[in-house]
Amino acid sequence: MLLALAQWLAQDIRAFNVFNYITLRAVMAILTALMISFVVGPTMIRRLTAMKIGQAVRDDGPQTHLVKSGTPTMGGALILVSIAVTTLLWADLRNPYIWVVLFTTLGFGVVGWVDDYRKVVHRNPKGLSAKSKYFWQSLIGAAVAAYLAYRANLPVHTELIVPFFKSVSIPLGAVGFMVLTYFVIVGTSNAVNLTDGLDGLAIMPTVMVGGALGIFAYVAGHFYFARYLGIPHIPGAGELAIFCAAMAGAGLGFLWFNAYPAEVFMGDVGALALGAALGVVAVIVRQEIVLFIMGGVFVVETLSVMLQVGSFKLTGKRIFRMAPLHHHYELKGWKENQVVVRFWIITMMLVLVGLSTLKLR
Repeated sequence: MLLALAQWLAQDIRAFNVFNYITLRAVMAILTALMISFVVGPTMIRRLTAMKIGQAVRDDGPQTHLVKSGTPTMGGALILVSIAVTTLLWADLRNPYIWVVLFTTLGFGVVGWVDDYRKVVHRNPKGLSAKSKYFWQSLIGAAVAAYLAYRANLPVHTELIVPFFKSVSIPLGAVGFMVLTYFVIVGTSNAVNLTDGLDGLAIMPTVMVGGALGIFAYVAGHFYFARYLGIPHIPGAGELAIFCAAMAGAGLGFLWFNAYPAEVFMGDVGALALGAALGVVAVIVRQEIVLFIMGGVFVVETLSVMLQVGSFKLTGKRIFRMAPLHHHYELKGWKENQVVVRFWIITMMLVLVGLSTLKLR
């Protein structure tokens, strides 16, 4: 909206042409999302507290978590409001990729919201049934995959790019591309949701990975940068840097209230949406493997759950003291802040490795 206004004003005042630069609008998006979070956050937390929308804590989990019972949850709605409003204000709304990522993010957010609402308002511990949740996630993921496959007009737009190699890619074809896209979006959504178990644990890695994907989006959307760095040029993808900047700003704003001891929890409404957002952006800019690298914390957390469940069903024994992995380290004696900050540090290193693939080929 503001871009359209600036372009209209630029017809008479040339200074407004500066808003055509994606980099400037990305900076403005971060600041806008931050301000929205800071302004809306306290009111939303008070409202959630008044409605007694509190988090239920697992009885079999670390005993230190029992004090968190009743902390307002569904705070992910704050993130989604900040992202949506900021993106609508600063992004080029004529760009179809903007609407794809917004649809995906808000669609998964609705699924998470229904799940949270049933758990904390209707006092249904199961929330949305696993089958229903997976069905709606799959429906949205498949629809987005089909649309992106339809928009792909060059073979490189459906190839799996292998990082660290200049000209190594795996042709997928339309069907293979849709299958990969589906699993990346749905898988990343659930991976972030599994990681969201400690104060600030999921949101900061999301901010770092989202910010890095914004850099990939900007480069992929720039013909000369993409050609120089040897990555696929995706016309229009650069505008996703605005969305990623909004996600980073909204995430940092949420972290202000979610840092230990948390005043509010993200809930499924935030975790499912943010994971899906990371997945769809990675698919559009053709960096699925890089997402796997940068989101290594999410991957390991998910694998820990899969291994724990598989081991217990097959042998009756547990590999970890508790899954996901962050609870294992808590039960080993790590303080909550230690687990969170150390996982942040690991993510930071993995993000740097992911960014290095831009040049190391």
